[in-house]
Amino acid sequence: MILMFIAATIILLLVIIAAGITQFGYLQITRMKVKNDPSLFAILENLGLYSRERYEALVKKEVVISSVDGLKLSGAAIEPYPDSKRWMIIVHGYTGSRAVSAQFIDMFTDEGFNVLLIDQRRHGRSEGRYTTYGFYEKFDIQTWVNWLVQQHGEDIEIGLHGQSLGGGTVLEYLSISAPQVKLVIADCPYSDLSELMKHQLTTLNKVPSVPFFRWVNNRIRKKAGFSFEQVSPIRAVRESRLPVMFIHGTHDTYVPTHMSLKMYEEKPEPKKLVLIEGATHANAYHVGMDQYRREVRSFLHDYMGKPASQAESEPTRRPLFQDKSSVKTV
Repeated sequence: MILMFIAATIILLLVIIAAGITQFGYLQITRMKVKNDPSLFAILENLGLYSRERYEALVKKEVVISSVDGLKLSGAAIEPYPDSKRWMIIVHGYTGSRAVSAQFIDMFTDEGFNVLLIDQRRHGRSEGRYTTYGFYEKFDIQTWVNWLVQQHGEDIEIGLHGQSLGGGTVLEYLSISAPQVKLVIADCPYSDLSELMKHQLTTLNKVPSVPFFRWVNNRIRKKAGFSFEQVSPIRAVRESRLPVMFIHGTHDTYVPTHMSLKMYEEKPEPKKLVLIEGATHANAYHVGMDQYRREVRSFLHDYMGKPASQAESEPTRRPLFQDKSSVKTV
């Protein structure tokens, strides 16, 4: 009788532990706490990449649109070139917001682009309950593309830049891309969500992928309405003829570097691969800024042409800042 009680107690404890790990995995993957803008700007400022003061002084237009499933999506349009048809949509990573995307603004405005920073669903000022790694977010990108087309005409030319989760999102978008989208830049993207989650469960968190992978996946399917198998950017990459640039740090263990290498190998031309030596996850721009900017500039020139200031005549450029003299350069 005692042995049966002990056995039942052990089984109950194992069930509780398994349920706890499953719930923790589900929450970490789809509903991890999002960082607020001040904390994100603090990170950028400590790295010398961008400042909150600089962002707040930008001349920008706050934009709110509705997703196809009725969520409020928030963004900020920065339009220093009112006569230009060139736009770059910058897409941030998991638990970030448009604040962390601010580090890339100058790289694109210097090349004659207007910039649209967006908050992905469930992040920043956008609504949403779950992160789906591009499964639903790719349709949010299309909604932003539609908004730009409505505002600036069918002849607009758009590039996409995404980092980490944003990289996966813009690659997933390749499967539904509009003709106005001319190229994609994916910084430290994942190639396949199942592969990524197994790596993070076993390698990073030391949890056996079997059976927890299946349990977490089932919980996500029931709660968030998608499964790991439905998110595989490499599938979209294999079928796309759009120019794609993959950027990855050589020391990235969170989203392994080999994921970009594999996608580059399987992507039809045109394509480009840039590895930043020594960079870990999502810090390639900080570690190798000169290389990063040089390679992005070359990619933009190859597939969207040089900006008018370099090709022909200087375009009309509005001031980027409301009071430029008061903004610290970071």
